[in-house]
Amino acid sequence: MKKKGKPKFGRILLKLSGEVLGNRETGDSIDPKHLAFMAERVKKIHEMGVEVGIVLGGGNIFRGLAGSKRGIDRVTGDSMGMLATIINALAMMNALESIDVPTRVMTAISIDKLAEPFIQRKALRHLEKGRVVIFAGGTGNPFFSTDTAAALRASEIGAQALLKATKVDGIYTADPKKDPKAKKYASLKYETALEKRLKVMDSAAFALCMDNGIPIVVFDFFDGDALERVVTGDGAVGTTVS
Repeated sequence: MKKKGKPKFGRILLKLSGEVLGNRETGDSIDPKHLAFMAERVKKIHEMGVEVGIVLGGGNIFRGLAGSKRGIDRVTGDSMGMLATIINALAMMNALESIDVPTRVMTAISIDKLAEPFIQRKALRHLEKGRVVIFAGGTGNPFFSTDTAAALRASEIGAQALLKATKVDGIYTADPKKDPKAKKYASLKYETALEKRLKVMDSAAFALCMDNGIPIVVFDFFDGDALERVVTGDGAVGTTVS
């Protein structure tokens, strides 16, 4: 295991897929063990002095695009998906606060009995005070993914990197689970990722990060120390798009 050093990134936006919260074997939308594992990983980098923003997907509960294929109006379906991200955000907040990590949930959808409204200056203040900030409710608009929401929030808070946590250890030429010949990219340019239409993030998210010079690091969140290694600048972890 590589010895951990000082953080390369002082402020990051961590994008977590909703699916990584669930457990297909048990059918749980939110697996307490997965949630606790994620909270512990976030605590590690928080204790390193990294300011952390988080965007969670909602696919473990409901995905708007999938709903539209089953006859649900797309706008309604996306609204349901955005509410799912708030459920996930509250679960993550509870998991973090149970291990003494100060946390705030800010949402793009007005739901003031459960979370604060997203206000950019207030979010920055929370981060400066050492609080983990979870951004829920997507962008607050239909037709935009939580990847785009992550890129938008990363831009608004001045994050030095957007870290995309998945179940694979980087970006490949093809799905490594289906194609044994698939090769992993160590690094990519934004333009290449857009040109090849790599599905690890949508094109709007790639373009937004490119316009604002925010590097994207795609890595396997379930690799025990990968998150800490990414924030210290270990280029051997995952795939960097910059």
